[in-house]
Amino acid sequence: MTSTISTAKRTDAPMGVLATLRATPVQVRYLLGGVLVNQMGAFVQTFLVLYLTAREFSVGQAGFALTAYSAGAVLGTILGGELTQRFGPRATIVGAMSTSAVILALVPTLSGPGRFGLLLAAIALAGLATQSYRPAAAVLLSDLIPDEHRVMGFSMMRIAMNGGAALSPLIAAGLILVDWDLLFYLDAATALGYALLALTLLPKVAAPREEEEEVGTADEPGVRGGAYALLFRDGRYLAFLVSVLFGALIYVQYTVALPLKITEEGHPAALYSGVLTASSVILILCELKITSYVKNWKPYVAGAGGTALMGIGVAGYGLPFGSSVTIVACTVLFVLGVMTSGPTMFAHPATYPAAVKARYIAAHQAVFGLGMALGPTLGVFAWSTLGNGIWAVCGVLGVIAGLCARVGLRGHLAT
Repeated sequence: MTSTISTAKRTDAPMGVLATLRATPVQVRYLLGGVLVNQMGAFVQTFLVLYLTAREFSVGQAGFALTAYSAGAVLGTILGGELTQRFGPRATIVGAMSTSAVILALVPTLSGPGRFGLLLAAIALAGLATQSYRPAAAVLLSDLIPDEHRVMGFSMMRIAMNGGAALSPLIAAGLILVDWDLLFYLDAATALGYALLALTLLPKVAAPREEEEEVGTADEPGVRGGAYALLFRDGRYLAFLVSVLFGALIYVQYTVALPLKITEEGHPAALYSGVLTASSVILILCELKITSYVKNWKPYVAGAGGTALMGIGVAGYGLPFGSSVTIVACTVLFVLGVMTSGPTMFAHPATYPAAVKARYIAAHQAVFGLGMALGPTLGVFAWSTLGNGIWAVCGVLGVIAGLCARVGLRGHLAT
């Protein structure tokens, strides 16, 4: 697929991280900077339960509200893809972030007694608006960056998200000491800042024209019809989505079942904190360098191999000699798999034709979000019934996900 903005020519010479960054258009840096700033203020999902219990709501109500936010987030990615397809990425980012800012700023006023129904609706809408920018950002990134740097570009977007997510709890810790409501006000401020940045610094990319609607897939070239109808007939893309769903379910267990295992086996709580910190540092410091090599691999090799490696790393948590060293080593293997497959998997939907690209990206992100939403419940259930057997299940799912990635990424007809 030829980029709609960049006219840079493909080169077969491998480029390192710094050379790729220098070749990145300045608009991409604005886009990624906005993602970073917005993610630094993304407190709602992480601290919602603590906030609501501090406001004297029950644990059950707090859990229900978190479920509402997660459901809104999954639907938001689908909505974001539709808006991007109809109005273009910049307009979608501006509209989504502006709406998110207004809703988030209203949440503290609805957190009083007798307003739980209104609060629940606001939280669900916050999830919907906050996540609907993501397909637009991915579409704009794919349009702005040269094709040969696409995988690296999506790796940079992942780094921006992970970097913001790593800084967010530190910022939140300071805000909580002053006033819990500041979490929502700063979240709203960063969303509004991203909207203003998009309005003033990002280019306006037109939505696809109606005459572009005749598109094809690897399975059905030249099919005319709705993008979602086409997607459900695209066997390769459905295999890719299965891989994404299983990969997300596996990924979540690193933050759900692993702390349960560490606690039950008598390891110090500091071990889990150390594992989280180490994995975040490795991801932020190493992913771009690894991507500079992986981007030259065939996509199905990176996607399938990395996904399977992620599953094998998590399966290692179930080894009978589950020492602290084993847990750390398995985490490193797991993170290596994430870094190997992640950028390629996230870049893949952006290789589809402009007439369906936003909706394919939205479907990918919605499935990933669904896996992240279902993962905690399924993980706790599996741990309570299978104990350490959950890790063998994760290993099997990882192999299946790797095979699905191989099918989904091989033979794709990018145009």
